[in-house]
Amino acid sequence: MTATFRSDCVLCPRLARFLSVVAHENPDYHCKPVAPFGEAEPSLLIVGLAPGMHGANRTGRPFTGDHAGILLYETLHRFGFANRAVSSSAGDGLELRDCRITNAVKCLPPGNKPAPAEIRRCNPYLRDEIGALADGAAILALGVVAHGAVLMALGIKRSSCLFRHGARHELLRGFALYDSYHCSRYNTQTRRLTPVMFRRVFESIRATHRPSR
Repeated sequence: MTATFRSDCVLCPRLARFLSVVAHENPDYHCKPVAPFGEAEPSLLIVGLAPGMHGANRTGRPFTGDHAGILLYETLHRFGFANRAVSSSAGDGLELRDCRITNAVKCLPPGNKPAPAEIRRCNPYLRDEIGALADGAAILALGVVAHGAVLMALGIKRSSCLFRHGARHELLRGFALYDSYHCSRYNTQTRRLTPVMFRRVFESIRATHRPSR
């Protein structure tokens, strides 16, 4: 069974209700499931947690319009995966090169904390995204939830592949799973994740996965 992304998905009742409330309070916000962004068959798939309230949930594009995208897009541009370093809106002309960004959960969750059942319910979308990758592709998990969602999509036990910032895990089909702390405002402002730490993850990715153009 395939699970092609649907912008009208309401499989998670709690998330659907919450989006309805947020849409009423912010009528100019996207307030729907946020589609993946980037190339259809990239050599690098980046997996985040979920849309941010005033970021992707507002603009309709992953990591766009809030603090969480600042370090991500700056780094993608530095390493040749994006044509510009700033992501401000869905129509700003930014393009990804040999890269795709998605989330473990496609809808904004209350408190930025999706329930385990919601992660499982949304996982078929991620499973099919990963299934469309070419053998040997790189997957970057931003945070432990994204890491777990990738393993779930591939049918791999979490206990056999533990999250650790900077780690590289060899998976089936030659996939390489890279781990990084999430580039959230909290993590960057507390220095849990610094630009240097983030760049080192991308240096590891670029060592074997280079943009095709």
